[in-house]
Formats: sequence, structure tokens, C-alpha cells
Amino acid sequence: MTMTAFASAVLALLLAPGPTNTLMGLAGARRGLGSVLRLLPAELAGYLTTVLPLAFLGAGVIERSPALAIALKLAAAVWIMVLATTLWRSQDGEGTDKAVGAQRIYVTTVLNPKALIFGLVLLPAPDDPAFAPRLGMFCLMVMGAALAWGCAGCLTQAGNGGGRRLQGVQRLASIWLAFVSISLVFGVMRA
Repeated sequence: MTMTAFASAVLALLLAPGPTNTLMGLAGARRGLGSVLRLLPAELAGYLTTVLPLAFLGAGVIERSPALAIALKLAAAVWIMVLATTLWRSQDGEGTDKAVGAQRIYVTTVLNPKALIFGLVLLPAPDDPAFAPRLGMFCLMVMGAALAWGCAGCLTQAGNGGGRRLQGVQRLASIWLAFVSISLVFGVMRA
């Protein structure tokens, strides 16, 4: 895979709506870009916690233990539904600070199904000379995508009616996260 193809695939996945991006957008909407900047290390650490072991251990572990893949997907589905419920129950931004803290960003990213694709499919094997440059590019793109989602969240607060819009954004985010969670469960059931 060329560097351009790698970058395009990674960026497309990173920018696609998902649980981590939803939380980063909410962080931007609730507390501004400074909050998003403070959460970047948690997101990057979350991805690296999952991606690096997968890259080093490879698909062999998942192939030898298909139950592990199912358990990871179900754990992700449960966690994402917890986030959806937390966001739905919060009123006028109340409780959003807890829903979008560094710990939740980290755990959500560790369990993000996208990390499986990055570690098992897109990153080359660690003994490949392209591994280090692509891992570095991946880290930069993680931060760029998080900033893009955080900025999008900030834009929801422009002008009058920011509080109402925030609650609407939270409700939409909650619905989206519930959809992602249910999709993961259905995906496991079909497999």
C-alpha cells in the first residue's frame, strides 16, 4: 500500500462518525477547543493501547481466538451504550463534563472498532521499514481528526441559542452512539 493510499484510508476512517469523534465534538461544543486539546493525549493513548499490540501480535491472536474478537466487540457495544445513556440523561449540558473526560475518551478509544482496523489491516508489520513512518503519520492524523471534530463542536455554539443547540447536539450524539452500539451487537450476531 502506498503512503497516499494509507493516509487516505486512515483519514477516511478517522473522520468518519464514531464514538470517540462524537465525544470530541461534544467536548468542543461544551467547553471549547482548549478542552479538545487537553483530551488529545487520551485519544492518542487509547488508539496506541489497542493498535500497537495488534500490530505486533498480528491477526494470529484473533484468528486463534475468535471469541476474543467477539468479546471485544461486545465490550465496545456495552461501553458505547453506557455513553449514549449518559448523554441522553444529561440536561442542558449537565453531566457532559463527566461524559467527555480524559478517562472516557481513553476507554472509548481503546474499545473503538476502528482501532482493530488500524492495527490489523492498515498498519504494516512492525518489521516493515514503513512501519515507523506510517505509525508517526497515523498519530498526526489522529490528532488532526480530533481537532476537526472538536472545531465542529465549537461551531455549534456560534451565535444565539448555544445552550439549546448543545442539548440538541447531545441528543443527536446519544442517538448516534446507541445506533453504533446496536450495530456492533447485530454484527456479532450475524458473524
